Amino acid sequence: MSEVVRYERRGLVAVVTMNRPEYRNAQNSAMTYALDAAFTRAVDDPEVKVIVLAGEGKHFSAGHDIGTPGRDVDVSFERKAVLWWDHVGKEGADQRFARESEVYLGMCRRWREIPKPTIASVQGACIAGALMLAWVCDLIVASDDAFFADPVVRMGIPGVEYFAHPWVLGPRAAKEVLFTGQRFSAQQAKEWGMLNRVVPRADLEAETFALAEKIAEMPAFGLALTKKAVNQAEDLMGLRTGMDSVFGLHHLAHAHNAEVGGDSLAGQDARSMRDANRTS
Repeated sequence: MSEVVRYERRGLVAVVTMNRPEYRNAQNSAMTYALDAAFTRAVDDPEVKVIVLAGEGKHFSAGHDIGTPGRDVDVSFERKAVLWWDHVGKEGADQRFARESEVYLGMCRRWREIPKPTIASVQGACIAGALMLAWVCDLIVASDDAFFADPVVRMGIPGVEYFAHPWVLGPRAAKEVLFTGQRFSAQQAKEWGMLNRVVPRADLEAETFALAEKIAEMPAFGLALTKKAVNQAEDLMGLRTGMDSVFGLHHLAHAHNAEVGGDSLAGQDARSMRDANRTS
C-alpha cells in the first residue's frame, strides 16, 4: 500500500494520499485496493473521526489509468465491492462489466458509505475517474488552481461509471460538462454547487484540516447517522437507481465502440484525450 497510497494519522484526522505523482495519480487497480485498505484502516481506528483524501504532487488525479506502465487491467483483484466472478480470462462485455462493476462503480459506492465524514482536498487536475473519487467524499475543498472535466463523451461514452453528474452539478450543468468535455474551473464548480470551499493553493492543506478538525468535535455516532441520513435522502432523489441505469448505457457504448471500431475506447488514449481537451 505504501507504494501507491500513503496513510497517516494527524490527531483525530486520517490522511489518505494517492501517491503516483509521476503519472498525475492515475488510478490503477493497485491504487484502488490500496485506497480501500487505507479507508478500512481509518474506519477501524476508533480514534479517527474524519478522513481526508488527497493527491501527492501538482494534481489530485488524472482519473482512471488508461496508459501508464503500471496499468493492471489484466490482473486479478480481490473482490470486495460486488460478488461477481473475476474478469481475468473473460472476453468482451463479460470482462469489462465484471471489472468495472468492482473497481469503479462498486468501489465508489463502498466508499460513499464510509461511516465517517470524508473530505476531498483537490488541487490541479481532477479529471474523469478522479471526479468519482471526489464525489464520493462528503465535502470537497479545492484550491483556486483546480480544474475539472469529464471528457469521456469523446469516446462515445455517457460519462464515467459513477454517474453522479446530475446530482452534484444539476441537470443543465451536467449536460454542458458532458456535451463539451471542456474543463471547468474551481470557481465554476463552486457556483454550480459541487464544491464546499475554494481556497488559495498555498492554504489548501491548512483550510482542509481546519474544517476536518471542526467536524471532529462532533460525536462519531451522530456524524455517522447524519451522513447516512443525507445519503438516504440523495438515493430517494434517484441517485442510486439513476446510476444503475446509466451504467448500462456506459457498457452499451463500450460494446458499440468495440463492434464498429475494434476498440472499446474508440481509439482514444490518455494523450489524445488530453490534447483534445487542451484545444477544445
